[in-house]
Amino acid sequence: MKYNCNFAILARRWCYSAALALTILAFMTLSAFADDGKLSRELKGSKGSQTVDVIVQYRVAPGAQHKSRVQGHAGRVNSEIPLIKGLQVSLPANRAAALSNDPDVVFVSKDRKLRGSLNNSAPAVNAPYAWSLGLDASGIAVAVIDSGLGDKKTAGFNKSDLNKFGSGGSRVVYAQSWVNDGNGALDVYGHGTHVAGIIASNGYNSTGTQFTRTFKGIAPNVNLVNLRVLDGNGQGTDSSVIAAINTAIQLKSKYNIRVINLSLGRPVFESYKVDPLCQAVEAAYRAGIVVVVAAGNDGRDNSFGTNGYATITSPGNDPYVITVGAMKSMGTPTRADDQVASYSSKGPTLIDHIVKPDLVAPGNKVISVLAAPNSFIATRYTSNVVPLSYYTTGATTSGSMAYFTLSGTSMATPVVSGAAALLLQKYPNLTPDQVKARLMKTAYKGLAPNSTYVDPATNVSYMEQNDIFTVGAGYLDLQAALLNTDLSSGLAKSPTVQFDAVTNNIYFVQDSSAVWGGSAVWGGSAVWGGSAVWGGSAFVGEAMQGSPWGSSAVWGGSAVWGGNTSSGTSAVWGGSAVWGGSAVWGGSAVWGGSTASQSLDVLVGGDSY
Repeated sequence: MKYNCNFAILARRWCYSAALALTILAFMTLSAFADDGKLSRELKGSKGSQTVDVIVQYRVAPGAQHKSRVQGHAGRVNSEIPLIKGLQVSLPANRAAALSNDPDVVFVSKDRKLRGSLNNSAPAVNAPYAWSLGLDASGIAVAVIDSGLGDKKTAGFNKSDLNKFGSGGSRVVYAQSWVNDGNGALDVYGHGTHVAGIIASNGYNSTGTQFTRTFKGIAPNVNLVNLRVLDGNGQGTDSSVIAAINTAIQLKSKYNIRVINLSLGRPVFESYKVDPLCQAVEAAYRAGIVVVVAAGNDGRDNSFGTNGYATITSPGNDPYVITVGAMKSMGTPTRADDQVASYSSKGPTLIDHIVKPDLVAPGNKVISVLAAPNSFIATRYTSNVVPLSYYTTGATTSGSMAYFTLSGTSMATPVVSGAAALLLQKYPNLTPDQVKARLMKTAYKGLAPNSTYVDPATNVSYMEQNDIFTVGAGYLDLQAALLNTDLSSGLAKSPTVQFDAVTNNIYFVQDSSAVWGGSAVWGGSAVWGGSAVWGGSAFVGEAMQGSPWGSSAVWGGSAVWGGNTSSGTSAVWGGSAVWGGSAVWGGSAVWGGSTASQSLDVLVGGDSY
């Protein structure tokens, strides 16, 4: 299918990006003859002898001979990563290129650092309808790969909202940690518990005659598998996340793990086809697990003149997962006034040009379970502790020991994970592709064309267009998804887009294996066209019949992709501008170009209403 758009100014951007992708593929093909063709960008040209931790992916499961070759390059094998036929290795940086020339090596990348990017959330996505049917995700388990889960004892309660409502027994059926700080799988940062509460809180500590509000998660009786990969500062590594994903796959049958929630991410450095984190989430998808991932919190980033476009983070750039952007509920339970959050990252993805996010869900100023009063976030941002007066009949303004407020795509992601768990409870035979396809097809598409947010602290204005790269297929609607009975028969890969510099058109790249491919059918009858999934205004352009937005609204002139400005086309796609040193992707990067402090600003502050 074709969407006509007057995107002439995009030509150089897309062409350069396409050339970059082809260059990467050429490197993969000719790697046996190149010095660094199978190295990630940060490792190319490394001349120092300092030790770096890397992930080495092989064409075959690495054996003793491969480990011996690592040692021959002054390296040390720290662990095996069987999920992606890999090894986690420490070696001198200047020996990485030589190691990559092993004919069995597919790709060598740094073991990168990453971080974690309901009173109103549940009604906004029509979760109460599911509850009215008696659905609560009983018997389903969601694996939360994050900073761990808080214990009810540390919070000072006899029962946690993550326990069973009546008996008080824990619904955390398994816990494991890859963080060696003596805290086991406990959440000392405060992110993972909040995420789990959005999925699974039963609202126990806000239920009763003395409470005016109940903070209930989307799937209030779901079981949880606690896989801790982020430390007390909210930091982790690719290898620990991959190990946790592998554990979830191994435990799938034992605990009926149907969903993995990944409210974390880091910048995109290479194509998803060789990114080890993306390869791990694809392994989970192939094992029959729905993988739900945060889009990232870089929607405000205009460093390169893109107004936050092309800021989706890994592994949210993988076409097989469900990638979630954030909406703000505007302080009301109805979705009629909801707007996209200014910080929610936008597509298309770097290098591969995948359409992302897939969906949006409430993620701004979400109240959920507090890990512990002494957790990292709670002690530094006391204003985010929910006042007791907000949800109790008493007039006290002292802070709650049970609930906390956070914002970000990290908070939107578990809303979709909880919805997937409820859908799977009602329709247990659905595949990950069918879950994703149904959630996307039934998503609410009646969003206003645009919205503007003015940051009260900086007075900076952010205009958000609800196009395909901002809201994907639309706003999660759980009631519509439960009422729908269509069964898709193809892959639910997020589509790739390409720019035709001759016709100035943007196209979906046809994929006959996909649900929304040109020849694919939905439910054996009607062809599922793009308008059924992404609405009538997927792309913005005056040539688009019936489009409410003219081409100048978003894509015209220099508003977004302007090549005449210093931050235009060449700045975004130029090799040195984006990828150079620590300018953007340095060690402190969290969500794409964000620094650690900027990421916390979003997590704690969000958008004001």
